[in-house]
This record gives sequence, C-alpha cells and structure tokens, in this order.
Amino acid sequence: MNVETPEPAGPLLEVADLSMHFPVREGVLRRARRFNRAVDGVSFAIASGETLGLVGESGCGKSTLGRCVARLHAPTDGSINFQGEEITRLRGGRLRPLRRHIQMVFQDPMESLNARHNVGDILREPLVVQRVGDRASRELRVRELLDIVGLPARSAQRYPFEFSGGQRQRIGIARAIALKPRLVICDEPVSALDVSIQSQILNLLNDLQREFRLSYLFIAHDLAVVKHTSDRIAVMYLGKIVETGDGESIYRAPRHPYTKSLISAIPVPDPHQRARREVLWGDVPSPIDPPSGCAFHPRCPMATARCRVETPALRAVRSAPQRVACHLVD
Repeated sequence: MNVETPEPAGPLLEVADLSMHFPVREGVLRRARRFNRAVDGVSFAIASGETLGLVGESGCGKSTLGRCVARLHAPTDGSINFQGEEITRLRGGRLRPLRRHIQMVFQDPMESLNARHNVGDILREPLVVQRVGDRASRELRVRELLDIVGLPARSAQRYPFEFSGGQRQRIGIARAIALKPRLVICDEPVSALDVSIQSQILNLLNDLQREFRLSYLFIAHDLAVVKHTSDRIAVMYLGKIVETGDGESIYRAPRHPYTKSLISAIPVPDPHQRARREVLWGDVPSPIDPPSGCAFHPRCPMATARCRVETPALRAVRSAPQRVACHLVD
C-alpha cells in the first residue's frame, strides 16, 4: 500500500527578502568595489500544486532568482523556506537530500544534457547519485520516464544530438521528474523552441503537474506563454518584483506601467483589431548602478519627483486584487 507524504501546513515554498549580489572585481588588485544586484529583496510564496509565473525583460534577474531557489547559487541575503525547512545556508552534503525535491528544467536542453552520455545514462544519473533503487529498478524507471514524456523506449540508447530541440527538452523534463520532486523550476523552457513545439511542451508540463501534483516556478519573458501556464504571476524589473496577482487580474487590468507595456506588446491574433501599444523608451538600467528611487522611473512616462528619490514598496491596493510597487497606483 502506498502511503502519501502529508502536505505541509503552509506554502510549499516561501522566499523572503532574497538578494543575490555578484561582486564586480576591478583594478590591479581585483577588489570588489561594486556589486551586480541581480536579485534585490524579492519575496513570494508558492503553494503545493500551484504555478507561479515569473516574467520580465532579459537581464532582470529571473534566472538568477530561480537558481537561488534551487540552491545553485548561495544567496547574499534573505531566506528560502521549503516544506517548513530553512534551506538558505545549506552547504555541501546537506544539500543532497534537497535535490530530490527541487529540480530545474533549463532553457537550452543541448547545453544542459551531457553530450557524452546516452539518454539512459542521463536519466539514470540522478537515481544513482541519490542512491535510489538497484540496477533493475533504475532501468525500469528510465523506461517509465521516457513513456511519461512521450518518447519510445529505444531512445535510451541514443545521444542528445540525435534528437530535435523539442525531444531534447522532453528528455530534460524527464530528468527533472526522475526523483519525483515537489517543486520544478522551469527556466525559459520553451523560448528556444518553434511555436508549434512550444504548445506541446507546455501541455506536457500541465499534464505532469496534474498527474504528480507538481509545483512550478515558471520563468519566461513571454507573457502569452505565462498566461497559458500560471495560476499567479509576478512581474520582475531590475532585480525586484513590481507587480503580483492572479493571471486574470494581471491581464485584464495591469496596474504597474511596466506590466502595462509588457501586455501591450503581446500580438493580437485578430488582424482587424488594432492593438494599442505602450512603448518603453531606453534600455534597462545597469544592475551595477541602478537608478535612485523607483528603478523604473527613467523609462516611465508618468514618473514624478517622488519616483526619483523614494523606492516604492510592493503593497496591496484598494481598487485591485494585485500587489503593486508604484507610488501612482492609487
């Protein structure tokens, strides 16, 4: 008889004031006089079986945040609580048990899959590292994983270069779920794929979530993709979250000027309907030398003097279900 693991009383994952500052070493002595503030005080939570979509322009810190949650980076500050356990400062061998419960699907499957190993070796490796089962049960698990992601059993003998991009991403997904994790961090999992293949991979991820009650942190820069997959959405800009809310509210009535511009850039499928674009001027500022006050104010068409000197807090607003970091939201 299978005994199910009891659900945690609170959220599966809680992140509080998380920061990741990379030192910028300069000069002859290579001293760190400045820091790249890739993630700067981010907080969010993910419930069991929920998908949180994390969106924003390239360079805003999304992938770094995902790697911090997976503990591929050691955060500079803040806390990560997973299943009621503080995991922020775990090191070395103490991280090994955590790997069974938090896994990642990477953007480029060709780069993340070992080209010298065949698919069977790739899927077998996490089982060997975590000492799961014996040789016979591992072989059975490899065939089971290939079937789950829609690949034939003979794929185990082939190498990553022999597959298409979509098939390689299926292998990456199979590897991520091999240890039956609770949380999967999807870092731009479909951005490198053709549009027709994207929908297949997204549907596969949705099916796996329903079947295994997975929770996802789904990272993307395409808001249309995030809308298809996410229960809630967090919009990130220059290392900070500027708006959060359920997907329907974010798309129907975005409140932050940055979110409005991202949504206005989504293509309209009806050729007779004219889209109203809210174009952003200028480039994303450097996280090494971010603007004072609200980081978005150099590109915001509604910025005031207050925006230039005072950093807005992420807070609930009276007239909407979202939480927004903007002085002008009310």
